[in-house]
Amino acid sequence: MGNTCVGPKLGAVWRGRGTEELPCVNFNGDKEAEQESSHGSAKATTATAAPAPEEPKAPLPVQSTPPEPVKITGEEHEPQPVESANPAKPDPKVEETKPEDPSKPRKPQHIKRVASAGLQVDSVLQRKTENLKEKYSLGRKLGQGQFGTTFYCLEKGSGKEYACKTIAKRKLTTDEDVEDVRREIQIMHHMAGHPNVISIKGAYEDAVAVHVVMELCAGGELFDRIIQRGHYTEKKAAELARVIVGVVEACHSLGVMHRDLKPENFLFVNQGEEASLKTIDFGLSVFFKPGACLACASRLGRKLVIAPCSFKTLVKTLSNLKVINVKGITTNGGKTE
Repeated sequence: MGNTCVGPKLGAVWRGRGTEELPCVNFNGDKEAEQESSHGSAKATTATAAPAPEEPKAPLPVQSTPPEPVKITGEEHEPQPVESANPAKPDPKVEETKPEDPSKPRKPQHIKRVASAGLQVDSVLQRKTENLKEKYSLGRKLGQGQFGTTFYCLEKGSGKEYACKTIAKRKLTTDEDVEDVRREIQIMHHMAGHPNVISIKGAYEDAVAVHVVMELCAGGELFDRIIQRGHYTEKKAAELARVIVGVVEACHSLGVMHRDLKPENFLFVNQGEEASLKTIDFGLSVFFKPGACLACASRLGRKLVIAPCSFKTLVKTLSNLKVINVKGITTNGGKTE
């Protein structure tokens, strides 16, 4: 059956193949060379070539003399910096120190923060109140004062419109500021019922602010009305002055001194020409007793409307208001005290 290899040392016997040459490998793992065959089989001896001997390497030269001494001169050469292929980029987080400008005043190194008295007290109103947002919805901003901001206010139950003055407790830095807020609300209740004094609806307090809900005057300030008209006739100005003097008389009869009379603190109820005038902002007002001498530690109010001579005369303050009503200008310009 075909081609076979017999024995460990026997060559391959080719039958019916002619003169073809094929290699044969024995089972003992020895390699045999290719066999040449013409009409039968012939053995070939394997020849292994011996590796060529390596040439001996020459020995390294040995230094037999000492090295030459090196003379160090006095001049020292500074090492030159090596420019790297990728230069280091400046760190954007590290800010460069700029020289201080001697013309600018230096800021104090240690600033002591003053704790707000309005946040330290248990209650500014000294009583527990309802939650304002449960009864009212606050809307757009109507005005801005030194301590408070006035917002449009809508009563949820009845749908009536009011104004809400919100006073932030953090702005009440001293105990006097807290007392001023308490006194303002007390005076508004004390003056309630006068036709030309704004009426208070209620006062509420939460963790950050005091809210005073009062009558809404949609007609705007007297000062804006004067600017819009340009000037009033003397007859119309006299009518407005009569209203203002009547409010002052009512306050004094009840032992209240307003101390901040100015056109911005008088509001019209609506936009009509015959709208009634209301007095607002009793933040600087105080109670007084008849015959008592009031010594003010500081000058109160705006320089534009305070009496320009001694700041104490009510008549001159009212005369300033009348000049503003008639001419639309101020008497002293407010440039100096």
